[in-house]
Amino acid sequence: MNHPLQCRCGTVKGHVSDPQSVNRAVCYCRDCQSFAHFLGRAADVLDSQGGTDVIQTLPARVVFAEGREVLACMRLSRNGLMRWYTTCCNTPVGNTLPNFRFSFVGLIHSCLENGGVPLDASFGPVRMWINTKSAKGNPAPRSIGVISGITGLLAMVARARIDGSYKRTAFFSVDTGAPIAIPKVLSHEERANLLNSM
Repeated sequence: MNHPLQCRCGTVKGHVSDPQSVNRAVCYCRDCQSFAHFLGRAADVLDSQGGTDVIQTLPARVVFAEGREVLACMRLSRNGLMRWYTTCCNTPVGNTLPNFRFSFVGLIHSCLENGGVPLDASFGPVRMWINTKSAKGNPAPRSIGVISGITGLLAMVARARIDGSYKRTAFFSVDTGAPIAIPKVLSHEERANLLNSM
C-alpha cells in the first residue's frame, strides 16, 4: 500500500511506499519552527506548541510522479539540513542531510495530508517526541521514544547502505552527489530576523 504525497495546490503529486516501515515523530526544535515561518506556513504546519509531525523514511520510498521540477530547498545555515519545499505553493516536503549516501528524509505532514488518507491509517501513531525544550507553552511535552526512534532510524539507513537502495533518491543526482535544486542558504542576519519574527 502506498500513501499519497501532494502539495497544497496539486502541482506536485507522488506517493510514499511501505508506509508501515517508518519512524513518526513530532519535533519541536527551533529549526523546524523556523522553516515553517520561512515558508509563511506556520499556522498549518506547527501544532499549538510549535511541533512538526515528521515521517522519517528512506528517499528510495518517495516517488514524485508530477511536479518534481518545482522542488526547491533551503538551509538555515551553511551546515544545516537541506529543507525541501515546493515553489508553487510553499508546501514543505521534507528534510534531508546534504550527503545522499546517508539515506534519510523526514517528510513533513503537510505534503501527506492532501490525498484523503489519514496519516494514522498509513503510518500509525506518533511514537517519538523530540527537542521538547523548544516547545511553546506550559506544560511542555515530555521527550518520549528518542532512543528507540534513533535506533530504528539508524537500522533503516544501514540497510539502505548495504542493499544499495540509498542510490534511489529524487532529491539528488547520484552521479554527481549534487541536490537537484541549489539550496538557498540563509545569512546570519536573515536567520536572526526569522527567529526574531517567531
